This record gives sequence, structure tokens and C-alpha cells, in this order.
Amino acid sequence: MTGPLRILGIESSCDETAAAVLEDGRVLSNVVAGQAVHAAWGGVVPELASRAHQEHIVPVVEAALREAGLPPTGLSAVAFTQGPGLIGALHVGAAYAKSFAQALGLPLLAVDHMRAHVLAHFIRDDQHRPAPEFPFLNLTVSGGHTLIVLVRSALDMVAIGSTLDDAAGEAFDKGAKLLGLPYPGGPQVDALAAQGDPGRFRLPRPNVPDLDLSFSGTKSAFRNLVLPLRGPDGHLPSDLLPDLCATLQQAILDQVFAKLSLAVERTGITRIGIAGGVSANRGLRARLVELAAARGWTVHIPPIAYCTDNAAMVAMAGDLLLRAGRTAGLEVVPQARIPQR
Repeated sequence: MTGPLRILGIESSCDETAAAVLEDGRVLSNVVAGQAVHAAWGGVVPELASRAHQEHIVPVVEAALREAGLPPTGLSAVAFTQGPGLIGALHVGAAYAKSFAQALGLPLLAVDHMRAHVLAHFIRDDQHRPAPEFPFLNLTVSGGHTLIVLVRSALDMVAIGSTLDDAAGEAFDKGAKLLGLPYPGGPQVDALAAQGDPGRFRLPRPNVPDLDLSFSGTKSAFRNLVLPLRGPDGHLPSDLLPDLCATLQQAILDQVFAKLSLAVERTGITRIGIAGGVSANRGLRARLVELAAARGWTVHIPPIAYCTDNAAMVAMAGDLLLRAGRTAGLEVVPQARIPQR
């Protein structure tokens, strides 16, 4: 390979249609189109997500190329999210990426969405932000996954801890829905928690062995806490919301950081990264910084734009796959589930 590598990344795993162009790992463009249609349903509706991706993908890719100042012929390869995610949504991105690559004779790169979240640490832009040295531990927290990942190199990583049931992001969103907060609920819980007292109510903490996690019990306990507090009209008194949000957030974060601390103890690795949509949570970020200062950890926190679903991380993963010669054929298909261990 000679000259700069310019990778078009395409992300369509859930409810964000995104495209980005990176040149040798540096962002030239990063375009994301959300899907407001899900707000009326209080959560992502897979069929509606697929239809919205079909509407958005062409203008989003065109916008990414325009912002990057490149014609399609200026690209080196096309990377797309193969999975995990909603299968219908993934098919839209995969079909477009394969057609685009075949039409231009470009290499095709199939990207694991969860690994791409980890590789977001290596995206370069106008901010000075040192990348983590290998090996490091990465706490990957999203709506569908909660993982503690041992990252030995850019293409050698393994989950040493994982949720046994629900993800932390789902616990946030389901808790928010129970409180009557608008979708997406996670950011609403985070904002209200900053104003609340986490000690006013109590939630049990699960006892899960080793480095694995579980949030289904937290969700059930929170439901049992909230329902008796509702008034005759079925609504919660507004003055209770900050304290309930603070209680839920602390219960989730307590478990996450207990397991992360155990992972540091077992591996001896004190370089810590975070990634995934829930890593945009301000309470999580603040607590990680405080814990790191107390224990001598080195912390790497990507900008929020690279934490939530985006295509820059897909293009970054594609860049590294291309350099390693790990291209995909046109027969590659999306996968709703990809084992992370």
C-alpha cells in the first residue's frame, strides 16, 4: 500500500445512520443522522430503524464525502459494521457498502461494532489526545453490551468480563421509562441524578462471581421500588425523580466499578479506557476520574462524539484491518450476534 489510506466507514447497527472518512486514522468527516421516529414508542423499533436507514444512508454517505472533500474515487477502501446489532438495520449498511465497494473496485472491510468502540481511542483529530499503550483494559458500556475487555493490541482483544443478562445501558433506559422520562432515557437519568441523593432509597447489589456482571435484578428491584411510590393518577411526584435517578445510577455504577477494580487487581494493568454510548454518562466519567486519581490509574476517555454510535470508529477499525490484510469478500453477511469472548 502506497500513499495515504482513506477509509469510508458506514455504521447502521441500531438507530444511527452514520458515515465517516478517515485518512491514515485522522478524521476528515463524521456524519450521523439520528432517528426521531422511535421517541413516540419509547424505544427502538427494529422495522422502523431499517426503513429509516434506507432513507438516510445515501445522503449521509454523500455528506461525509462532501465534508471530506473527496470524490468516491479518492477512497482506498470501504468499512461497514457487520454486527452485532439489529439484523435488518445491519443489512442496509452491508448492502450499501458492498455495492459501493464493488462498483469502485475497492477492498471491503467487515467490522465488529464492539471492537470498533474500543478502537475509537485511536482516532485522531484536531485535539491532542494520547492513545492508550498496550495492553490496557477497556470498559465498554452500551445499550446492548457491558464488557471488560483486555486489549493486547489493536486486533487482539478479549472480553474477560461480560453481563450475564441485560446491559447497563438497557437498565438505564428501562429505569427511565419506568420513571416516565422521555426517550432516550439514559441521558435524562444522568442529568437528574446529578441533582439527587443516592442515599434516600436503597437498591440491592447483585453478587455475581468473577468479572461478570448482571443488571436484570437491578431492573426488577428498581421496579419494585418505584411502583408503590406512584400516586392515584399513576404518576410519580416530580420531587422524587432526582433521588430515584441518583439511586439507580449509583447501583449500576457500583457494580461496574467493583468489577473493573477487580480486573485491575487480577491483571495488574492500570491503563483504563472507556467506550460505548453509556461512557458518555457524566456520572460514570466523573467517578472513573476520581477512582483513577485515588488508585494511580491512567485513564483514556474519548470525546462523546466517538463514544456513541458513529462511523469514525468503524473507519478506524477498517484502517487497521486493511493494514493487516484482513479484507472481506462480497459473500460476507451481517451478524446480529458476534461472540465477544
